Amino acid sequence: MSAATVLADDADALAVAVELAADFRKDAAERDALRRLPHAELERLSASGLLGVTVPAEFGGADVRTETLAEIFRLLASADASLAQIPQSHFVYVNVLRRQGTRAQQEFFFGEVLAGKRFGNAQSEAGTQHVQDIRTRLVRRPDGSYLLGGVKHYSTGALFAHWIPVVARADEDNLHVAYVPRDAPGLTVVDDWDGMGQRTTASGTVRLESVSVPADRVVPHHLTFQGPQLHGAIAQLLHAAIDAGIAAGALAEAVEFVRTKSRPWFESVAEGHETAADDLLLIQRFGELAIRARAADALLASAARSVDAARADLTDGSAAEASIAVAAAKVTAAEAALEVGSALFEVSGTRSALDSLGLHRHWRDARTHTLHDPARWKVQHIGRYVLNGTQPPRHGLL
Repeated sequence: MSAATVLADDADALAVAVELAADFRKDAAERDALRRLPHAELERLSASGLLGVTVPAEFGGADVRTETLAEIFRLLASADASLAQIPQSHFVYVNVLRRQGTRAQQEFFFGEVLAGKRFGNAQSEAGTQHVQDIRTRLVRRPDGSYLLGGVKHYSTGALFAHWIPVVARADEDNLHVAYVPRDAPGLTVVDDWDGMGQRTTASGTVRLESVSVPADRVVPHHLTFQGPQLHGAIAQLLHAAIDAGIAAGALAEAVEFVRTKSRPWFESVAEGHETAADDLLLIQRFGELAIRARAADALLASAARSVDAARADLTDGSAAEASIAVAAAKVTAAEAALEVGSALFEVSGTRSALDSLGLHRHWRDARTHTLHDPARWKVQHIGRYVLNGTQPPRHGLL
């Protein structure tokens, strides 16, 4: 891979994201239709420097605001939701290092990130009791190193990664993250993801068979959740940004289709409206959809600012406020993505349902992505916080 650019600040990062999103949008439907994995696009993403924008300034990174990071993801997702999903875990595990890595670990891995190296994800497991029932094990050897064993599923980004952060249980059953090279002996990535949406994320299986891990590649993840923390808020904010981006992308495609391809309904023509874009009922519906998308964008930006405020003064109270703000943004963005992705066909007409056009990818991506964690529990935590002052849990999914 070519050397990565090191971006200087928020303005640089946003300008690069706008440019990449415009380019990635051009072939997004074709990649989805053919399930052509975005290897070349990810190399461009790495070379652009965007993957290094949350590296702290003391290590040479731009350390951009959370609001900027959320907007980067929203822009990328508006072009290609699969492509935007792939680096979500990358930034999550950069954050783990920021909070729990030793100075030596930070120096090494932040250097890797600034060079354009990508982190993947080996976190979720199938067939266990629930999502936090992690059974992958790190077994300490006499020399202090570890042996890692287990099977991971939904491993978004692993196929494209240089380093795969693996969540596993180690001493006293506590959760740790082992940062394992993609080519480590005993590690196999299986491209068996066949989801109806986000088809090119390659969110398949990672098998770990007696993988040797040096002690200095292991981080105590369980400590992340002790005391006030923003781990879950930032991770969920990026998911919300992807949903908001899907809504924006679907709305833009609907606008373009109705303006250039849709025929007016005959009753609308009888009332003097020559084009579909002049149809008063369609105008009303586009207004409703625009409000939905704008609400998602506004709550996303507001939640990001809450996270930034909490980063500046981290307390139990500020962390709780940030988590609740992110939960509200996530619920709203998910609803907007699903509604706009479906309404695209309602406003565009029968022709828009042609498989060859690939417009259904927006709804499929939205329906698949919004399954990550149930919005109903986010609504519950918001209600408990507002009505009874109950602070949200610190389990990393809120």
